[in-house]
Amino acid sequence: MSIPQEGGGPIERFEELADYIASGEKPRDEWRIGTEHEKFGYLTDSLAPLPYEGPRSVRAVLEALQARFGWQPILEQGAIIGLSRNGANVSLEPGGQLELSGAPLASMHAIAEEFDTHMRECAEVV
Repeated sequence: MSIPQEGGGPIERFEELADYIASGEKPRDEWRIGTEHEKFGYLTDSLAPLPYEGPRSVRAVLEALQARFGWQPILEQGAIIGLSRNGANVSLEPGGQLELSGAPLASMHAIAEEFDTHMRECAEVV
């Protein structure tokens, strides 16, 4: 059984594909770039993965970032699983790592500033 398709049927010519892709373009002044960066936390004394709960934990890192730097919590069933601020997110990923999904920004300089700020904040709370 095939999945119902939308959008006018199959693309049969290169020009149809090019036109379809071009229809999603944004004007150059609206172009943005974003970044993702994952960090795997571990306990320095045992090299064990950072647990979710406890004084040295993913939860403690997320709560400290929220309290000290104004991130807004993202909750799932009452548990903090991420943070949001100014279009950027920090999320708890399936492997236990924390991922910065940066805001869509206009330049690599702005990306570098966002990343440097995030890494300074992380270093301060661990």
